[in-house]
Amino acid sequence: MIKKEMGKKHLITCSVIFVLVIISRLNIFSTTAANPAKQVRYVAPELVNTQPLVEPVVENHPDFNFANEAVPTDIAKVDTKLKKSLKKHRYKNLQTNILHIKADKMFPVIEPILKEYGIPEDFKYVPLVESGLREGTSPKGARGAWQFMPGTARSYGLKVGHGVDERLNLRKSTIAACKYIKDLYNEFNSWTLAAAAYNNGSVKLERAINKQNEDNYFRMTLNHETGSYIYKLIAMKAIIKHPKKYGYKNYYSYLHKTPEWPLLAFNN
Repeated sequence: MIKKEMGKKHLITCSVIFVLVIISRLNIFSTTAANPAKQVRYVAPELVNTQPLVEPVVENHPDFNFANEAVPTDIAKVDTKLKKSLKKHRYKNLQTNILHIKADKMFPVIEPILKEYGIPEDFKYVPLVESGLREGTSPKGARGAWQFMPGTARSYGLKVGHGVDERLNLRKSTIAACKYIKDLYNEFNSWTLAAAAYNNGSVKLERAINKQNEDNYFRMTLNHETGSYIYKLIAMKAIIKHPKKYGYKNYYSYLHKTPEWPLLAFNN
């Protein structure tokens, strides 16, 4: 009886050992040796590149600034007003090259004077916006390339009256404009606001700044003319510097000299 029980225990023990050997052999053969070249390296989550495979293309607009003061096109209102102004000044809408012709006549006179007085070159576009496609005196009495009112012209050294009107003298009126613009900059400490004040007057602009508690032109609410003024200057800068981009083909500007310019300038 005892021998039978011992035989059973021995048989169970052998069976268990046999099963364990089989399991161990199965594990060995089902495991493939790791290939060092194919091992997966752990990368900390903060080091994983989560950027998209293809970066979105953002068009760069280096000319969308005034006197190096950038236009915040990330503001929807600003972006809309800029696009509207650019569209308005395309050749498709103006159907004339007069602005490029005027720039060719005026800029060689205006640029060195602006430089002499330390005024940013972008202010050379002010006469193009002020006088635009028209000539002569405005309904309010402003006259000349810089559209000076008689009183302002006299206060900055121009002779107006008794058969003399130095507002029509481009060199003298540019000098007066530089003095005026410099005073406006000293008052507002911003070339953008100085340009806005040139259009609207310093008193009105100062009142708007105090009322709105805001001195960033692009965030202010101003009357229609002044509120679109800087956008017009930037649009003018764009079409003069990059005429083909805005539909101007038969044009001439001293910035884009071509041998056949006399024919192109007036063949419109």
